[in-house]
Amino acid sequence: MLQLLHIENIAVIEEADITFDGGFNALTGETGAGKSIVIDAMGAVLGQRTSRDLIRTGANKAFVSAVFTGVPPLAALSECGLAPEEGELLLQREIYADGKNACRISGRPVTVAQLRRIGNSLLNIHGQHDGQQLLDEEQHGAYLDSYGRVEGYLETYAACFEAMEATRRKLKSLQMDEAEKERRLDSLNFQIDELERAELKPGEEEALLQRRNLLRNSEKFMSAIQGALWNLSGGDEGGGAVSALQEAGGALAGARGLDGQFAQLQERLEGLYSEAYDVAETLRDLEESFEFSPRELDDLESRADLLYRLKKKYGPTVEDMLEYLEQCRKELDQITFAADTAARLEKELEKERKQVIKAAGLLSGARKAAAKELELRIQDELRQLDMPRVRFAICFGEKEPDASGVDVVRFLMSANVGEELRPINKVASGGELARIMLALKNVLAENETIGTLVFDEVDTGVSGRAAQKVAAKLAQVSRRKQVLCVTHLPQLAAMADTHFSVEKGERDGRTFTRVLRLDREQRKRELARLTGGEHLTAAMLAGAEELLDEAEAYRKGI
Repeated sequence: MLQLLHIENIAVIEEADITFDGGFNALTGETGAGKSIVIDAMGAVLGQRTSRDLIRTGANKAFVSAVFTGVPPLAALSECGLAPEEGELLLQREIYADGKNACRISGRPVTVAQLRRIGNSLLNIHGQHDGQQLLDEEQHGAYLDSYGRVEGYLETYAACFEAMEATRRKLKSLQMDEAEKERRLDSLNFQIDELERAELKPGEEEALLQRRNLLRNSEKFMSAIQGALWNLSGGDEGGGAVSALQEAGGALAGARGLDGQFAQLQERLEGLYSEAYDVAETLRDLEESFEFSPRELDDLESRADLLYRLKKKYGPTVEDMLEYLEQCRKELDQITFAADTAARLEKELEKERKQVIKAAGLLSGARKAAAKELELRIQDELRQLDMPRVRFAICFGEKEPDASGVDVVRFLMSANVGEELRPINKVASGGELARIMLALKNVLAENETIGTLVFDEVDTGVSGRAAQKVAAKLAQVSRRKQVLCVTHLPQLAAMADTHFSVEKGERDGRTFTRVLRLDREQRKRELARLTGGEHLTAAMLAGAEELLDEAEAYRKGI
């Protein structure tokens, strides 16, 4: 459950610590006091999408942290290499004015997406507009699948459907009219012929450009080699650095045995002579091997020009052009033998279509079995919510196979005795939508490991006896799950085990919001305010006292 929510610089809340208890927690307050901001802060720390506009004016960043206790091992945590410590988990999120986020779980950095996956396993927020989702028939199938736990059937079906679609795409790629086919064949044959005639070789361009550069600068290279050789080896009469080093070494030879220093100097001269001689020989080898003709340079220029023109059409490198050539050959074979390939794909498609139909049948069977159970559960929940005459049913239709199956799922209801079942979006009032959504959320929550349910003004459109029934239902749910509820109704607030008041005020020229935990006397005054306004009378306070007594008696009996 959510034990502690810490908020800093979220909208009008400068700083707040809210310690929640198990059971039913209610938050009340004047319109605009900041109740929904508390819910927004919860959404933020759970990784939901948020905006930098949420940051309090004048602050550089907003910060929210939440401590959850009694957390079981969760798959979402294991995927991130995390685990609760003695059942406790700390979620943190910083939101900066430049739009950046810093998220942590038990001190370890995580992404917003990871925070969202884990947050969705801990707490579920039912917003005040979620009831409108029931008007969207596209959502009905998702609700049914969630209740029926048909993931296995759906995954099997989705794999079969994707295999069929992949084969259908391959088959479609083979289908073209004869004129288009001939045009494509001509284009492929021309491109293949042009690339094959070029006799491309991997890596040839680098060697070609290196050789061309050498030949283009041949005069400079030869001049450099010959100049270096003349200085090292001299002319026809001899001389040069090599001979000079040899003669210098010979001059020191006579004194070699007289002093060790002369011996060292002679050895150094011999080393210099050997190195100079080796360089001279290497230069001679280069001079002899450096044979070229103007014809060779012309050929290299022509080859480089050919590669340049081909690269403009077929790829930036020789390797890319060779890869494109292979693709053209494969496409040519594919078109040439398209009829044979199409026949084979048609057989595969028919086989896969049968597999899709079989998998769709199993998925539909699982959905219809779940629908019967869900109808009974929703009907029972609605009776408890003061809607005993409402009939609820789930209708199935068929559609062409798509990624979700072949079923069209629609929720139907009849609001009054004698009226036929009709789509919810045609007959449900705002209060009925709120209660149906509450019933659905309660049923779905039973199959989930989520420990905390948050209802943001679930009482929209509800009043009187229906409000009392909604309050009783939330109290029942709170015995299995922690319930947090933002409400304007005294019936719901009185039923809570723990009651918070959200109040807005001014300090130092700034608006601020604080969250107060109410004792019994404070609760009585708050309930009287919810019932009759700011001017409290003895009768209003007595009525509030009676509401609290009745709620307490009811909670003890469940």
